[in-house]
Amino acid sequence: MEWLTDTKIPVGKTAASVFDWLQVHGGWFFDGLAVVMEAMIDAILWVFQTPPEWLVIAVIVGLTWALHRSWKVPLFVALGFLFILNQGYWEETTESLTLVLSACVVCMLVGVPIGIAAAHRPRLYAWMRPVLDLMQTLPTFVYLIPAIVFFGIGMVPGLLATVIFVVPAPIRLTHLGVSSTPRPLLEAAQAFGATPRQTLWKVEMPYALPQIMAGLNQTIMLSLSMVVIAALVGADGLGVPVVRALNQVNTALGFESGFIIVVVAIMLDRILRVER
Repeated sequence: MEWLTDTKIPVGKTAASVFDWLQVHGGWFFDGLAVVMEAMIDAILWVFQTPPEWLVIAVIVGLTWALHRSWKVPLFVALGFLFILNQGYWEETTESLTLVLSACVVCMLVGVPIGIAAAHRPRLYAWMRPVLDLMQTLPTFVYLIPAIVFFGIGMVPGLLATVIFVVPAPIRLTHLGVSSTPRPLLEAAQAFGATPRQTLWKVEMPYALPQIMAGLNQTIMLSLSMVVIAALVGADGLGVPVVRALNQVNTALGFESGFIIVVVAIMLDRILRVER
């Protein structure tokens, strides 16, 4: 079987050549993208860290009550934030929430329109499916290499790696929701003279809204799962103490910061799980 290894397909060399070409000819694009993403990250981080902690917690608890109209979930969210303050992880938590919200904004702005287009064009989705599978199954550490090459160290490469890993979720769920719209509803809209745009906004989107919200939930959960990996490329947040605990073999620090991540994940899940 030596002949098979002698004719190795140049997968790695081809990928390296593509990234080298992009770095040389697309530097202006990546520099502009970095500026936009840094501005978004700084704006969200300012909202979380400039006001007093109690004010930020009160606003989030109030929004939770407005979504659920029940005292149980807001109470749980308030207790969760008080626990985070007690453990001294407020700054790291706000940094991780900034990364998660930034990833959600980018993923939903990109994923929902692509999912709608794929639902209306089956051939497009058939072509996209292996690409989405690759994006979700390729080890996330691989994304960090080109992210560092294009954007250096910091929050921006962590955000980019998170977006690449997470964006297939809203695309798939938006496609599922729009494409599963019952045919009788579409025919009724067409019979009443609805244009394709009116059919999309008044029939397909309302029907697909639960799936789109599920995509948002998955986007947030998957983004939060990337905080530790993003810390490896210099992204601030709850992943930093986890990596530090791993390097120092510090069991106390590892479980302490890991449990904070679990609390944040449960709070975000409960906030978004609105009964309809």
